[in-house]
Amino acid sequence: MTTAVTSSERRVSPVFLGLLAVMSVSAWAVWSGYSASTGFAVFLFVTSGWIVSLCLHEYAHARTALHGGDITIGAKGYLTLNPLKYTHALLSIVLPVLFVILGGIGLPGGAVFIERGRIRGRWKHSVISAAGPLTNVAFALALTAPFWLGTADDMPDAFRYALAFLALLQVTAAILNFLPVPGLDGYGVVEPWLSYGIRRQVEPFAPFGLLAVFGLLWIPEVNQAFFGAVHGILDILGVAQWDTHWGQEFYRFWQGEPQIPALSP
Repeated sequence: MTTAVTSSERRVSPVFLGLLAVMSVSAWAVWSGYSASTGFAVFLFVTSGWIVSLCLHEYAHARTALHGGDITIGAKGYLTLNPLKYTHALLSIVLPVLFVILGGIGLPGGAVFIERGRIRGRWKHSVISAAGPLTNVAFALALTAPFWLGTADDMPDAFRYALAFLALLQVTAAILNFLPVPGLDGYGVVEPWLSYGIRRQVEPFAPFGLLAVFGLLWIPEVNQAFFGAVHGILDILGVAQWDTHWGQEFYRFWQGEPQIPALSP
């Protein structure tokens, strides 16, 4: 099926390569301390890294859809990793970045349009929906590798904190995406297995699922329980809440440069 996609439709976009360049240079600036503002370097590193993960998330949806039978994916530009090709650039990029800035939450957004009618088999539909958040899981494991391998203590403090905060965003994105809420990937995983009647009843609520989740996270009790689960997962991966806290403090460079603590408690 992939033979229907031309080489130009698979070519990685210069926009994505530019994001990787920003992520790499800012990561070096944080690591080396070669920056007038460590906080601003952390902001660039985490934000560009977060957008890169969003691109990979949507690419995973598109790639599995292509193999599942939707041969229109390539013509839509989804395989180029260009975030500007997404059907809802505002939901896919702008709002998720805004949520990170405002609340430190890796909230997922809407993205690629898949022609589900071309795909046969309930398992294929479920795998396509699961592919995106599983990418966030893989990204989180890669980011936390220095922590669960025991090498994080050898990294500069600011870089360690930035890495921890970016990992937190991946974990929050994975958890939220897997919620069986209409409009989110978790519902897309279970939807093929629901009866036609249930799907018809739930369908009108799909556009409001993301907003409902965001609203619930503003409830203190829900927010506390959610981040308790997030930090519980990160703790298993070797990332302490101390690290993610200071990562977010550095990320908010507009509040002033925080003083790096000499020792972790």
